[in-house]
Amino acid sequence: MGREELLKKQSELTERLKAAARAYYDEDKEIMSNFEYDRLYDELLSLENDTGVVLSGSPTQRVGFEVSSELAKQTHPSPMLSLNKTKDISELKDWLGIQPGLLSYKLDGLTVALTYEGGELRSAVTRGNGVVGEVVTAGAKTYTNLPLKIPFLGKLVLRGEAVIRYSDFEKINREIGDADAKYKNPRNLVSGSVRQLDSSVTAARCVRFYAFALVEASEKIFSFRSSQLEFVKSLGFETVRFAPVTAETIEDTVEHFSGDAAAPGFDLPVDGLVIEYDDLIYAGTLGATSKYPRDAMAFKWQDEEAETELLKIEWSASRTGLINPIAVFSPVELEGTTVSRASVHNVSILEDLQLGIGDRIKVYKANMIIPQISENLTRSGTERPPDFCPVCGAVTELRDSDGIKTLFCTNEGCPAKKLKTFSHFVSRPCMNIEGLSEQTLEKFIAAGILHELADVFRVKDHRDLIVNMEGFGEKSFEKLTLAIENAKNTTADRFLASLGIPEVGSATAKVIARAFGGDWNRIKEADAESLSAIEGVGPVIARLYTEWFSDPVNKAVADNAFLEISIKASGGQSNISIGSSPEKQSLASLGTSRETASPIAGKVFVITGSLEGYKSRDLLAEKIDALGGKVSGSVSKNTDYLINNDSASGSTKNKKARELGVAIITEAEFEKLAAGDANAGDA
Repeated sequence: MGREELLKKQSELTERLKAAARAYYDEDKEIMSNFEYDRLYDELLSLENDTGVVLSGSPTQRVGFEVSSELAKQTHPSPMLSLNKTKDISELKDWLGIQPGLLSYKLDGLTVALTYEGGELRSAVTRGNGVVGEVVTAGAKTYTNLPLKIPFLGKLVLRGEAVIRYSDFEKINREIGDADAKYKNPRNLVSGSVRQLDSSVTAARCVRFYAFALVEASEKIFSFRSSQLEFVKSLGFETVRFAPVTAETIEDTVEHFSGDAAAPGFDLPVDGLVIEYDDLIYAGTLGATSKYPRDAMAFKWQDEEAETELLKIEWSASRTGLINPIAVFSPVELEGTTVSRASVHNVSILEDLQLGIGDRIKVYKANMIIPQISENLTRSGTERPPDFCPVCGAVTELRDSDGIKTLFCTNEGCPAKKLKTFSHFVSRPCMNIEGLSEQTLEKFIAAGILHELADVFRVKDHRDLIVNMEGFGEKSFEKLTLAIENAKNTTADRFLASLGIPEVGSATAKVIARAFGGDWNRIKEADAESLSAIEGVGPVIARLYTEWFSDPVNKAVADNAFLEISIKASGGQSNISIGSSPEKQSLASLGTSRETASPIAGKVFVITGSLEGYKSRDLLAEKIDALGGKVSGSVSKNTDYLINNDSASGSTKNKKARELGVAIITEAEFEKLAAGDANAGDA
């Protein structure tokens, strides 16, 4: 049996034994006898001795989980530069010329550099800003397919991509009941997973590592990149898929790689291809620009578009009364899946696209994930916002805010609002009750179990009814009631955020709760003047807040729910909600005292756009809060920084920040600022 076959057999045995152990210890069932387990264990141990490779998670090893107080920073021996990009295959051919090339997948994850010495993993560092990265060694030791020991005792440095496969991503999302709490894509999830302070969280996310470059292997000399990657594979690492190309074969090879990536069942998140010169001697003569190496280039796929017919516009109501348009069209194949729906987001976009039933439209998947309408070819413009709510039939209202038109249901008792209100109340940033998905809430509302928010804490009174519902039983009922009981011990800011007051999300609720010392009576009785005086609140939020609490129905809902819970005592950090998840516990360690000086203490931040290192804005807001900063929902003259990874965008908040001279910084620049880099926030 050749080395490649031995490593494959070793990997299969590792997975079989891990599955057997998981079934035995976690699921209380036996999928193989002790005799069989011992036999396979001995076979695996023998293979590990023969190959010199020990895979992460091997039953022969016992690697304990580690929790760090913070992620240390480390400078890379050489800069990890970005690649120049093209979407034109003829440009790739011209660039390659007469040189032999190597084509590989560009995986959509987080780049990590690994260093091995004496055959053991010594360090793992994220790409960071390309010069300085974060040390994630403890988490890397839990990557599903990463060798902890290798049969090479010299110094080995390689780079690769940490990713989460689509199948693992979907499994993780299936276990999250709340639709709003589900992760949006594998890229965002792996970014947060790799940078965890608690390595047990990383382990639960099924992160995998695929090497794409060998940086150093002491006393080993290679003439070609392909030889380097074959050597890396022989040590037990998985590499990105690669193939040799020339100017004559590159077009066909690109088409082949692209077709495989788009095929149903393709499990790795990819966002393009990478072409490199295979000849290392030639590549070494080229150097780099200030931004890009000259020996490699990225090929980004054109977004696959499909033309189809618009069948109808559905209008979907939310807990706030907002009614969003959703385009329904004849099914088309995009990026290997069938799609038939796309959000239109608001009335302004509907009007800009001049949509109408029967129009010929072009659709695509933004980032190969989110279906969007790119163009309306016929532009009939016949679709109009409905005059009545599609759920309850109440009159609708068209509102205009900063030039963006949105549609609202005017009925406070709309069933859609009711479901979304409960869903928001139990969500992770609010009361954080696991097991109450929208589907379960809908069943409970229909069965008459839930009428007002306080009823969530009275679910235990309906045991006989619930255990006989489809999908429920004694065990699931007990698990749910325990989660509800645990949620009763909460904080003033979480409870305030859970009520669904317009414009009062987690960050604003935290600011308000802190201003009133976590005293619920003071919080609910706050007047517009005292609220407006709080940094980050302002007159608009103050007006909406006081209007909500002045409504007798709302006040009764809040009072009744308050009687069912216990607000944690305030004082120091204890009244600031950090939550129970590992990543939030790690944030708590950042700011042990409000009196402790911090580079961002007293600074006011606004967060907008998509994030990379945090799976939600709430988590970034909590870090800012833990470090003594403040988070506001809107840009004003009192704002110090607007955090936006797309700092060049023409968004309303960006425009406002530029008008007021507010510094616009990226997420990476914020991290540098929080770490004490005085130059990080220069506008």
